[in-house]
Amino acid sequence: MTPEYKQMAGRLMVALDYPDVEKARKLTQELEGIPCYMKVGMQLFYAAGPEFVKELKEKGYSVFLDVKMHDIPNTVRGGSHSVTRLGVDMFNVHAAGGKEMMSAALAGAKQAAEEEDLNLPTIIAVTQLTSTDRSTMNEEIGIPGEVEDTVVRYAKLAKEAGLHGVVASPLEVKAISEACGADFYTVTPGIRPAGSRMGDQSRVMTPGQAISGGSHFIVVGRPITESANPREAAQQIIEEMMN
Repeated sequence: MTPEYKQMAGRLMVALDYPDVEKARKLTQELEGIPCYMKVGMQLFYAAGPEFVKELKEKGYSVFLDVKMHDIPNTVRGGSHSVTRLGVDMFNVHAAGGKEMMSAALAGAKQAAEEEDLNLPTIIAVTQLTSTDRSTMNEEIGIPGEVEDTVVRYAKLAKEAGLHGVVASPLEVKAISEACGADFYTVTPGIRPAGSRMGDQSRVMTPGQAISGGSHFIVVGRPITESANPREAAQQIIEEMMN
């Protein structure tokens, strides 16, 4: 494994979108040795609970806990305190909750990290889901204008709150970088290898396009988890990221 391959593998987040822990555990065993992130979302976290996060950490994986906290500031502060104590490397909140809520998430995480002598997790904010197009945002969510404008506004708000980055479509990475700086993390779902189906995503790019466009991390689910050979699929994606 070359240093370049190892570094790029660390920028791949595999979405463990499974209904039960056994399927997720099987995939992590198949990917053993590939130093990628594991993304634990709501479906798996609600089914498997904190113990599976601890299991992933014991296996040496970096963990992105994708539970999209969105509540009153005090509740989010408590939630971030709890997930920081789990030892997660990254977690997220909804930028739509506002700056006070995002600042509370940071405060809760800092408190837990100090109390438990842990590293502070990377905390990022969801801007707009990659399944959201302009029509949905304007007519259903009730936010006028272009999706990119809302994404950038939320990204700037997250930075003001002290967070480390945002979740956004790879199509908005350039605008976010221009508004918030190149060191402000962008975590980008909506990644589909060349020739794969879009599924329910509206704003997508290939792994190579996303990395060359400035994404710090890419999130890939079904192209790996639904593959007949997940390990081969993950390796191909990493190679595509390198080219």
